[in-house]
Amino acid sequence: MSDTPNTPAQSHTSPILEVKNLKTYFPVKRGLLRKHVGNVKAVDDVSFSVGQQETLGLVGESGCGKSTVGRTILRLIPHTSGSVTFQDQDVFAASSSEMKAYRRQMQMIFQDPVGSLNPRMTIRRIIGEPMQVHRIATGSELDDRIATLLTKCGMLPEHMYRYPHEFSGGQRQRIGIARALALNPKFIVCDEPVSALDVSVQSQILNLLQDLQEEFGLSYLFIAHNLAVVEHFCDRIAVMYLGRIVELADRETLYRNPIHPYTKALLSAAPNPTPRGKKQRIMLLGDVPSPISFFKDEEKLAAEITAGTVNEMTEEERAEAAAELDTSVATITRKSLLDRPPLVPVENEPGHFVSKHV
Repeated sequence: MSDTPNTPAQSHTSPILEVKNLKTYFPVKRGLLRKHVGNVKAVDDVSFSVGQQETLGLVGESGCGKSTVGRTILRLIPHTSGSVTFQDQDVFAASSSEMKAYRRQMQMIFQDPVGSLNPRMTIRRIIGEPMQVHRIATGSELDDRIATLLTKCGMLPEHMYRYPHEFSGGQRQRIGIARALALNPKFIVCDEPVSALDVSVQSQILNLLQDLQEEFGLSYLFIAHNLAVVEHFCDRIAVMYLGRIVELADRETLYRNPIHPYTKALLSAAPNPTPRGKKQRIMLLGDVPSPISFFKDEEKLAAEITAGTVNEMTEEERAEAAAELDTSVATITRKSLLDRPPLVPVENEPGHFVSKHV
């Protein structure tokens, strides 16, 4: 993909991170000899960028590859092909020592606030360990930095001497945020940081992330399911389906004029804040295709669809389901979404890209 301003690899501001044609495949092995029989293409040719102090939202249903994108960018998962450039430096070409330096600039807030914290370590050790590894602070200076981070994240300094099980889910997520900030990073992957929290706590964490972004000049890749949260929090939004981005636009444009059928279905599923407001519901009919069957070559896939081996509703089942639905509800079959052409610019809407044939 070229580096022209009309490609989805570009953001509205100077990019701090650029992802180009990223692919992450997981091998499928079967039999006694563990023969390689195929790949699960978790991430399949994804390109985007994140600007300075920008928040890019990455949305889609479970299993579409959102978290894999975030973990591959940070080299927590090996990539298959493609490139990730952070501050004009190739992340995938970095040596172990160079990658250690990148860790100071790129951090991650994990989805599970319980599983991401070692239950045998105190909060002081959890937050302080990165600073000790990178030799940023020791002794009393380390304690002062930990106390400052906890305070900024809405905790008390004395909390550093407790263990994770002594805190609520929201407090644990604040601890995870404090740990991510320990090395003064510039870019943070937020992997569904509020999905496991109550609604009232979600707003507190989101406000905290916004305040920290303004104070420290942070850039976020914000991975989420909740479309209301994404609309409130993100500057631009990328919609993923089956390992690829199918639509990319700024927040206002995407919610005002969604073009891809999958994007329309996602937005229609979001609760309507006005009870009397009317909004057409678009339902996706059929099950998500098996990633192993789906990502075979096109001829085999077409043969499977013809033979009915791909898990999809029949015409009779679809007609029966439609008859039971309200007349205001539209339907889209997942079979119609199997073709995922490259992103192309939308006419008269700069920065808006959609997956369709030209």
